[in-house]
Amino acid sequence: MDRQRYDEMIKNVTNRKTDLSEKQVFIFGHCEASLTLADFLFENKIYPVAILDNNETKYGLDYKGIPVVSPRKILDLCKNNATVLIVTRFYEAMNAQLRNLGFMGEVVKLVDYNTYAEYSLSIETIDRKRHRVKHGIDIINKLKEKYRDAFFIFCPFNALGDIYFCMSYLPEFLKRRSICKYAVCVPGRGCGNVARLFGVENVEIYEQKDLDAAIQAVIYSQDEECFIAHQDRPYVVNLHSYLKLKKLPLEKVYCTGIFGLPVNTDPVRPDRWTEWREIEKIKKGKAVILSPYAKSVTALPCEIWNDIVADYLEKGYQVFTNVCGDERPLARTEALVAELCEMKSILEIAGTFIGIRSGLCDVISTVNCKKIALYPDYNYCDTKWKSIDMYSIDGFENIVVGEGFRWKKN
Repeated sequence: MDRQRYDEMIKNVTNRKTDLSEKQVFIFGHCEASLTLADFLFENKIYPVAILDNNETKYGLDYKGIPVVSPRKILDLCKNNATVLIVTRFYEAMNAQLRNLGFMGEVVKLVDYNTYAEYSLSIETIDRKRHRVKHGIDIINKLKEKYRDAFFIFCPFNALGDIYFCMSYLPEFLKRRSICKYAVCVPGRGCGNVARLFGVENVEIYEQKDLDAAIQAVIYSQDEECFIAHQDRPYVVNLHSYLKLKKLPLEKVYCTGIFGLPVNTDPVRPDRWTEWREIEKIKKGKAVILSPYAKSVTALPCEIWNDIVADYLEKGYQVFTNVCGDERPLARTEALVAELCEMKSILEIAGTFIGIRSGLCDVISTVNCKKIALYPDYNYCDTKWKSIDMYSIDGFENIVVGEGFRWKKN
């Protein structure tokens, strides 16, 4: 879940806090976004009865005491005053399933992921969609005027890892199509910086709502000069459903599923690194960079980071927390504020990186230092695969952080 959608979720829950505290609350969907929602509910003394999920392999699991159960169980568990909260992109299907089961309570969409799917033929809805497509067409026309005879790659989601994999295989995709002139359209400055690490010169950065409008216009017009680089509906195909049957790491999803390349295609690696302006601050081989924050991953308990900090301080290391925006450094650590393109120089001097598994781990995957990735113990979306199954990285020590996990001193 990116920052924009996280903020939307928090706002919508906060507006309903009083009402929710008086109801039985259920969450539909056992995934990272739902666990983040559960954490926020706990902070506000709202305790969900259960997490509903259609994946039978998850039954018997629990998250901080919240059991994962079949959606059918809601009829046995709920009383008259029940609310189901949905923070995944499958609201329409989940809502329909609950109604078909006979659930009569409130079903709340907390995040509007899929603005393409709004099942209404009202004049207001049609008029709103018409204006949105027109706005998207205006954006595309301006792009085509700025980059004449160019091919356009649209990256829908604000996720550094997705952009990294996209850029890794984009050159071979373009080569096979004999495309020389192109521009990449992304949501957010961070995604733009990842694209530039690969030497992409023409990068256009949009607010999410504007990018969504342009992408919807591409879909409606079937513009062959545009390509939407994502595996989920409605962008390309519903490749996500394949993951319910067989494991396919996200990097290979991009390689074979999105770009249609042979599975053994060699990815391009980023090479537009620069040196950090304050590199002399770091002790060579005697510093550790911690990265505890990620906008799309459930946070790890503070106790784990406290143990890691204590371990490295005891060994005489400098300990830095990589921060951005309003993020604060961990206790007893120094704040590290740097651009993505400067991380290679920092880490190769420091010698050690420890971070929650996020897109930053992909960005630094080719950097020469000791690298440790910590994986929260959750399933990838609505599949049976754990996060480590989908995101494990060569060159890292990949560690699952399950219940009761404690950091072992190295």
